[in-house]
Amino acid sequence: MPVITLEGPKVEDIDRKRDFTAKLTKLTAEFYNIRPEAIVILLKENSQENVASGGRLIIDLAKPADKE
Repeated sequence: MPVITLEGPKVEDIDRKRDFTAKLTKLTAEFYNIRPEAIVILLKENSQENVASGGRLIIDLAKPADKE
């Protein structure tokens, strides 16, 4: 059973999540030639204050570096 874990920003629109996971499931089922029911998708949503890139929190990336 494939397990797909995706980490990214929070998505409030539940219909977008339904559409995304349905498309990802279909593609994965075709790739592995298995039933869609055998696929598990875990969406891990991270807030911008809990993710950093280049040593800076994502929430701060829109701010100029010298303003911190």
